[in-house]
Amino acid sequence: MKVLLVGSGGREHALAWALRRSPLCAELHAAPGNPGIAALGRCHPVLATDAEALLDLCLAQEIDLVVVGPEAPLVAGVADEIRARGIAVFGPSAAAARIEGSKAFAKEVMDAAGVANARTLPVARPPCVVKFDGLAAGKGVWVCRTQAELDEALHAIAPPFHVEELLEGPELSVFAVAFGDEALALPPARDYKRIGDGDTGPNTGGMGSFSPLPDVPDAAAAEIVDTVHRPVLRELARRGTPFHGLLYAGLMQTAAGIRVIEFNCRFGDPETQSLLPRLESDLLALLAGESGELIVSPRAAVTVVIAGDGYPARSDSGTPIEGIADAEATGALVFHAGTALHDGQLVTNGGRILNVVALGETAADARAAAYAAAERIDFAGMQFRRDIAHG
Repeated sequence: MKVLLVGSGGREHALAWALRRSPLCAELHAAPGNPGIAALGRCHPVLATDAEALLDLCLAQEIDLVVVGPEAPLVAGVADEIRARGIAVFGPSAAAARIEGSKAFAKEVMDAAGVANARTLPVARPPCVVKFDGLAAGKGVWVCRTQAELDEALHAIAPPFHVEELLEGPELSVFAVAFGDEALALPPARDYKRIGDGDTGPNTGGMGSFSPLPDVPDAAAAEIVDTVHRPVLRELARRGTPFHGLLYAGLMQTAAGIRVIEFNCRFGDPETQSLLPRLESDLLALLAGESGELIVSPRAAVTVVIAGDGYPARSDSGTPIEGIADAEATGALVFHAGTALHDGQLVTNGGRILNVVALGETAADARAAAYAAAERIDFAGMQFRRDIAHG
């Protein structure tokens, strides 16, 4: 099978790594990809949102399956245009991708499906959460416990946005590989959204993740998918917009039970980087709909995100990176998230630069291994949290 992977981040490098391990994968192509993905397949200088160029690439390379990583191409309808030419795509239509593209639409679907979620508030009053209604790369959320924080959020955000109740409790992510109203649950994972240790500082796209969780066992994922994902999938199908792709629920364990914080229409980043190394099944067979078998290792995985100087306020580019081979020599995986090659030298090219992933018999073992590998990487201004999967 010839596969085209759309995207260029750490999530896509993890997907490329898992897809390339499949005996079904005859060729792996990526658009645009990154230097890490280029070691696994052929990268093409095509933007992830350029549907026409992606379609031309599919036809030229005789692609059998397109796997779309980021949300922006899905919300823009890239999957629709490629499917219209008879090419299989793992990723929802633009209509179904509104579950992430519009918070208001997601609320409407969840309420119609009877799925418990954070209540929308008619008036912005602390404590509350202010959310941008469209795509914001995981950063369009302001948690406001005080009036000062609310004032700051309302000053920073532009319409459309909405306000909802502030839920309290541990967060988790549960992914489901979905084909219409059928869904296969992946194990729960947890990510760390804020830049600083102890969940301090501004929100980011994600500074690390781990799986399995100490408080939500892998086996609980199937029940969560039954009560959270499947009702939403049935409601989307009832509306004539069946969902085919990865449906990701961001959840919170409150005193009143599991509540949905948000839905996303694609693999999460950086949770995917911790989940795929635990997956012993053939990912390509799963995404192509050729297998319903899901085998997961009992081992733990921890992902540490290494970001550039100034992230999340700004990106970093052109800074030389050293030590990746040394990190990989420890047995860790290093997924490229924001890198480029300049005259043969690997350099920074983004906000989140690298993802260091390690496996262990326990989360503590995996955590120690991930940090030991991360310490071998070096570039000016690099930063990472020191408390991923701690406690």
